[in-house]
This record gives sequence, structure tokens and C-alpha cells, in this order.
Amino acid sequence: MIRPPARPAPAGAVYFSLLGPLTAVRDGRPLPLGPRKQRLVLATLLARPNTPVPVDVLTDAVWPDDPPRTARKNLQVYVSAARALLGSDSRDGRDRVVHGCGGYRLTIDEGELDTLRFRSLARAGRAAGERGDLRTAARLLREALDLWEGPPLNDLRDSTGVAEEAERLEARCLTVYEDWAETEIELGRAAVAVDGLRDLVERHPLRERLRVAWMNSLHQSGRQAEALAVYDDYRQLLARELGLEPSPAMAALYRAMLGRGRTSRPAVAGREAAHVTALPAAPRDFTGRREELRELLALLGSPDERVVVVSGPAGSGKSALALRAAHLLGDGFPDGRFHVQVRREDGSARTPAEVLGELGRLCGVRVPGGPAGPPAPAEPTVSADATVPAGPDGGPAAAVSQGAADAWQRWLSLHRALIVLDDVPDEAFVRGLLPRSGPSSVVLTARGQLAGLAPVHRIALGALADGEALELLGKLIGPGRLRTDPAAALRIVRACGALPLAVGVGGMRLAVLRHLPLAEYADRLGDPSAALDELVAGDISVRLRMASGWQDLSADDRRALGRLAGPAQEGGFTLDGAMEALGCGERAAIRTVESLIDAGAVTSPAGEVTAHAALYEVPRLLCLYAREREEGRFSPG
Repeated sequence: MIRPPARPAPAGAVYFSLLGPLTAVRDGRPLPLGPRKQRLVLATLLARPNTPVPVDVLTDAVWPDDPPRTARKNLQVYVSAARALLGSDSRDGRDRVVHGCGGYRLTIDEGELDTLRFRSLARAGRAAGERGDLRTAARLLREALDLWEGPPLNDLRDSTGVAEEAERLEARCLTVYEDWAETEIELGRAAVAVDGLRDLVERHPLRERLRVAWMNSLHQSGRQAEALAVYDDYRQLLARELGLEPSPAMAALYRAMLGRGRTSRPAVAGREAAHVTALPAAPRDFTGRREELRELLALLGSPDERVVVVSGPAGSGKSALALRAAHLLGDGFPDGRFHVQVRREDGSARTPAEVLGELGRLCGVRVPGGPAGPPAPAEPTVSADATVPAGPDGGPAAAVSQGAADAWQRWLSLHRALIVLDDVPDEAFVRGLLPRSGPSSVVLTARGQLAGLAPVHRIALGALADGEALELLGKLIGPGRLRTDPAAALRIVRACGALPLAVGVGGMRLAVLRHLPLAEYADRLGDPSAALDELVAGDISVRLRMASGWQDLSADDRRALGRLAGPAQEGGFTLDGAMEALGCGERAAIRTVESLIDAGAVTSPAGEVTAHAALYEVPRLLCLYAREREEGRFSPG
């Protein structure tokens, strides 16, 4: 039976349900949805409402193995049937299903589709919980769950494409059930959740957050022995099936239950276990990057994007963008958000084994056999927080053992977490750390493009727009001071190359030197021989950041960049200018420039243009640093 939506659709409109078998009703009467292939197309469009669905996705859903030559024509027939079923939009009379450059887009309202209504109720329930209104939260979350009729699209799961969409919907339903159960437990009404949690744990035995909620509900109901047995069963299951241990938070909850009787609000530990946050503080002066942030949030909210690379020159704000997004995505990653710095303070790269060890400590992964190195101890598992074994040179082992990599991949496949790996040196470093399956996502920040990684989505950062750079400067020195000499303020941000790091350092310096006129500081920054000396604030030095990026370049790229820095300072360079500066032919110049683009030292036009017509640029401050190196004026300060 399909429950009517809380916001009824207009009379005569069709109401669709995906949270169970695919069904549709009009005015309370069920509608025939046609043959199976037509229903597969309809289900795929409905699973991605109000979003373009590529033709290839629809084709894979209907013919996963060997589509016929007439596949596109057949799809048009099935889409026409969907149009006839949906009717036109009551607001403007247009077709509900339209074709554009991104594919077919189905327009549908919340009151016409159970998944949209489910999402709206869940969002409202979580918002009420965050306000502390637990009773309203529990009611709204329960209303959402009442729309869940069973495994989503359970009649069409033999199609791989539809099965993936169904699993995504089911994961969303499970998360809302966990939210609801935890809220009821906090209200002291654990008994209403016990039976449902038991049934879901039987269907999803490896989902830890469900286990934690079941433990808490049993414990609050006075059934301590059963609560402890839930933990023991789960620990044995993980060890037997995956060679893992329960998370540290769940283990701590178990120990706490051993040492106390029934408590009134035991759900806190379970909520912490499910929403672990190991992120640096959100950047307080984050400015601009609105389109890039919107794109990153959309990608990380999509079930199809597991890896996103944020690239750009040193100081372009890659880390700030990644952390801003991570802080905004708490609800989307119930199993945690984690940040790991890939480099040491001196700019040298850590080893993959060290990074995996830190990830293990943060996520509670126990790594069989430990990282690569000398033979492991006799115990069957070694905690990831154990000391990383030494390599042949006496330092940390660079490689990660197959057992460690497999344990990490198993954890990723079972959890929906967000991992930020910050300042990645190259592709080889992170290949073994990226998810091969499962719902987790990874954001990589890197100066280079990491071109050897595929398939990934890339977001390239350049300089800020003038207005954004001025906004950042104003946050640091005060809008009133900015208004005293707006022309000088604009000269300052442009002399900083409009890079967030340099503008921020300049702003911090001016915030201390309150007596310094903006025009005088702009003159200092405008002097190529003095600009990098002026961009130091306390222990933050733009020159040192440029030096770290310089060390990442190959010897050939350093020599080339030193020679290109002169023409680049004149407003960019063309391929002809590169050939002249490098003293080489066209093919060699193209290879050199493209190598610098890949390394993040040179930027190229965003649109397609021939190599001879393109104008290439180097960030101003990197130009200045390269000239220092070329002329032998480099000093580490």
C-alpha cells in the first residue's frame, strides 16, 4: 500500500513510490507502468529527480551487457511513454521529461514522489534535533520512515544500474532510521525502537551504527546482558569475516556498560561513534570560491563521485576549500569526516604507511600484519596505531603491505566517511588509499593535476577575482581602512597575485602595522625585488611556501620555469615566447609547458584553443621566486 504524501499532489496528478516496489497511483487508483524495460527507464529517471540523467546511464540500466543497435530509438519510445504517464507540468504546461545536453531530465514535485518527501521530512527532523527539539525531531523522522515500505525498487534490482540507485536509497533510509532511534533513546523511549533495530541488524549485520543504537536501546530498557551480547556477537563477526575490530567509540561504550547499570541517556556514545569528526577548525576567513564550493558540495553529495581532486598553485586556498566543504557535509557522512596532512612541517612527504597508520587511528581500523617492513609479531592483527616499522634505511617503511591495504579497503566498503588527504605529492602516493568500492568519498588537494588518477573529478583553483581578494583583505584590516584608499587596496591584492595565502599574509601584516598607509605598502609589494620580503607575518612566509612548491618540480621543470619567469612577468607568454626563452623547437617547448601545467606551475586557458594561440601564465609570486633562483638571489627567509 502506498501512503499518500503529506503535501497532497493536485487532483489528477500521479504519485510515485520508489521506497518499495516501483508503483504509481492517480486519485488513489494504481496505474499500469508498462513492460519491464519501460519501468527500468522510469525508475532511473525517478531515482534522479530534477537532474539530467545521461543517455548512457539509461542504456546501462536497461541493457547492462549488450545494448542493441536500436537502443537509443527504444529509449525514446520508453521516455515518450513516461511523458504520457506524467502529463504536463501544471505550472507552465511543459513536458515533465525533457532532453538536453546532459541527458533526460524529469521534473517532479515533492508531493508527487516519496523519495523527495522522505528527504524533506528527514532534513526537517535533523534540523529540529540540532535545535534541541527532540520530540519534533522524532515525529518528523518517524513520518519519513513511514514512507519506507521495504527494500527500494525491490522488483527491479536485477538491473545493475537500478540496483545501485536502490542501494543508495536504502542507505539513506537506514541513516534516517538510526537518527530516529537515537532520538527516541535520548527521549527515554528506547522500547519503541528495540524490535525494529533488531530486524534491521539481522538484514545489515555489519552496519555498526545500527548495532550501537540496538545496544543502547536494550541497555536503557534494562536488558543489559542482551546489550553486551550484541557487542560480543558483532566483535566475533567482524573478526571472522573481515579481520577487523569494532571502532574505539563502540568499544568504549561497551566498557562503560560493563561498569554501570541502566542509565537514562546512554545514546551519546553511539551518536559520537556514528558522527566522528577529526577536522581542523573551519577557516574563519574563507572568502570567495562560491562556484567551486557549490561544485565540490554537489560532487560529494553524489553517489557516483568517490574521488575529487582540488588542484592549484601554492597559496591558492585548496586546503581551505576542502575543509570548508567537509565542515558543511556532516549529515552526508554519518561514519565520520577525517583530515590527514600528507606532508610534514618542513614540506617533505610522509610515507603512505605513516598516512595509513594515522587513518587507522582516526577511523578505528585494525590492520592485519601491520604496514610493510620487517616480519610482523605473532599476533593475528596489529593495531594501526602501532609504531610504523622501519624500512631498509632506518626510516619509516614507504610501502603499505597488502594486508594493510585490504583492511583499509574493507573499512571503506562498509562505511560512508569523508577523507581529506591534504597536499598530496603525486598519484603513486594515494592510489592504494582511494576507495575501490563503497560509499566513502575522498578529497585530494595537490599543487599538480595528478593526471595519472582516473576516474576522478577535478576542480582547478586559480587566483581570486579582484572583488573576492578585496573582500578577504577587508576581513583582515577592517572595511573602514579598506575604504580609505580603495585604489591602493586593489594594487595590494594584485601585487599578491590575488592568491588567498599572499593576500591573507599581507592583510595580517597590515593589521599589525596600523600606521602603514596602504599606498606605501602597495609600493613595496610592487617592487619585484622586495615583494616576497614583505609577505611575511610571524612564522608564515609566502617565500617558504613557494620554496616547498619549487622542490616538488623536477630539475628540468625548475630550469624551464626559471627561464620562463621573465616573459611570464610581462603578462604571460605564448608558445613562441616559450620557444625563444627555452631555446628549443616547437615540440620540445610544448612538452615543457605541458609538464609545467601538469605540475601546477603554469596555468592555461580554460577553453579549447590551439597551442600557438594560447596565452600561458605563471602566478606572479612564483615568477618572483623563480627569478630569485635563476639569478642566485634565493635566501631561505
